[in-house]
Amino acid sequence: MKCLKKLCAVSMSLLLALGITACSGTGKAKTLNVNIWDENQRPGIQEILKDFTAKTGIKTEVTVVDWRNYWTQLSAGASGGQLPDVFWMHSNESQKYMANGLLMDLTDKIAKSKLVKMENYPADVAGLYSLNGKQYAVPKDVDTIALWYNKTMFEKAGVACPTDDWTWDDLYKAAQKITDKKNNKYGFVMQPDSCQAGYYNLIYDKNGTVITEDKKKSGFSQPETVEAIKFWQKMVEEVMPPLSIITENREEGCMQNGLAAMSLQGSWMLPAFEKNEYIAKNFAIAKLPKDAKTNKRVSIYNGLGWAIAANTKLPNEAWQLVEYLGSKEAQLKQADLGVTMSAYKGTSDNWVKRAKIFDIKPYLEMMKDTVIRPYSKNTVVWENSLIEFMTKMYNKELSPEDACKQFAEKMNGILAEEK
Repeated sequence: MKCLKKLCAVSMSLLLALGITACSGTGKAKTLNVNIWDENQRPGIQEILKDFTAKTGIKTEVTVVDWRNYWTQLSAGASGGQLPDVFWMHSNESQKYMANGLLMDLTDKIAKSKLVKMENYPADVAGLYSLNGKQYAVPKDVDTIALWYNKTMFEKAGVACPTDDWTWDDLYKAAQKITDKKNNKYGFVMQPDSCQAGYYNLIYDKNGTVITEDKKKSGFSQPETVEAIKFWQKMVEEVMPPLSIITENREEGCMQNGLAAMSLQGSWMLPAFEKNEYIAKNFAIAKLPKDAKTNKRVSIYNGLGWAIAANTKLPNEAWQLVEYLGSKEAQLKQADLGVTMSAYKGTSDNWVKRAKIFDIKPYLEMMKDTVIRPYSKNTVVWENSLIEFMTKMYNKELSPEDACKQFAEKMNGILAEEK
């Protein structure tokens, strides 16, 4: 808790500017403050919250804060005692928040609940929000990664579209044929910070690791991981836009501007892509390629959790909301509305069925071979460092081998300080 206070010395005025408000527990009105970071999910979440209010009479108020500011806000709230009542939690941050006693322990409440049973969610996702045998969040969703490709660009280049038999070598060869640097056409695009959606998947396909199972050592010194990063750098140099273009447009911009024919994207991107006229007209989705040697086709997957502030002034109401959000009824509606894939087992079939623009079955099919998103207590610290090293590699300041070696040393130092 002391380390959080040192890191998050934010004034109350800034706290309010970022959108943090205290729990509304006084007076007759009982309104729960709910914080999320995805504007695309707001409409669906609000529909579900309306159902909750109709059932219980408990009002809710949703605040959307963009990803980067979201964690600044929560850190500020943690140090100032002003956390929202209910909020999204991510595996990158969960260990820190649980260890510092900032999240309500839901273990006993779940044990008594008729709506929430942890066996109804993927064990890996539930485990992201568990510490020392205690459960601190109820799984909200799951996400997988798939390959998005521009049918029009493939057709114009005379290249066959991706199939289930594709390997990473097939992806690379197709990207080579499509790439026309003189005319600003590229076969593939991924940002240096695309860890979960990008190179993590290739690493595990090649039998490498990002972090050891005991979370004490980096996997970037392993030959298989180095091999994966070397392959990735080959694509960076030969079939991706220059980093300046990627930075300016990001992956979504490169896709919707016809600059890049392929990109790996998480299932959480579906609502945004459905709204984009160019992507909706020209793109389709396929399963990830597999490794030719190992025959593995891994998708890194993750899942958010619904958490409650340990110091909420409305603990009973907040639990009623989280319990409802984790119920089969609410999770089915989340899928029906196309918000995202739901964590409750068996409900994501509805997410696939409701899709009208894209065939999104590949996302569900990628659940057959998954690896939970690599994490430790201080994931954000070493992952930010990883992005710095990957950016240097993209800029040709470091070779793949040197980037992996130097980062492994840095990551091992960070992990050694975790307790």
